[in-house]
Amino acid sequence: MKILILEDEKTLAESVAEYLMDSGYEVTLTNNSEEALNSIYEVCYDLLLLDVHVNGKMNGFELLEKLRTLEIKVPAIFITSLNNIEDLTHGYDSGCCDYIRKPFDLTELKLRVEHVIKTHCFASLENIIELTFGYVYDTKKMQLSLNSEVITLGKTETKILELLIKNRGSVVTYEMFWEEVWGEWIDPTNIRVQVGSLRKKLENNFIKNARGVGYSIDL
Repeated sequence: MKILILEDEKTLAESVAEYLMDSGYEVTLTNNSEEALNSIYEVCYDLLLLDVHVNGKMNGFELLEKLRTLEIKVPAIFITSLNNIEDLTHGYDSGCCDYIRKPFDLTELKLRVEHVIKTHCFASLENIIELTFGYVYDTKKMQLSLNSEVITLGKTETKILELLIKNRGSVVTYEMFWEEVWGEWIDPTNIRVQVGSLRKKLENNFIKNARGVGYSIDL
């Protein structure tokens, strides 16, 4: 799981980055909003941790507003010393999922990160995702349905589907399945078996095979 941290307090930024990396996350650290924007264009992040007052032409609020205007819906948490209701409102209006005030305990931050990634991995702006052949996925309920009928999926099948949806339009490689579904290397045959099990539950199969590489679904 990849996290971008935009924070201008060097000591805090390094402490947060080290803690999250020790927790198993892949972290990119910057103190400049333009550098953050360029990195977001190049890397598919799972979460953004944004300070408000940072180096660059944009502050954290403006950066997130720009991302949302560009339909980039990666989840975001503001980490800031701002604490009045106007700033809190501005943060949520910008499109963030959560807001944590400095100073904070690193354990609390980790809990918030885990919650946002689990419940808002497609961003809170998009709860219902329409797929091909009339399928619909509800990201809050974690349910796939066709013609309003819910399709029962196992835990691993659901994780596979969510990863494919999150990266729809691109190929999800075996390495990505290892990292984000299983958290460790497993035999690619096991991945193919699980994808095959998922496909059997679909009246119309929308999962495409990229032979020897992985799988994908269309936008």
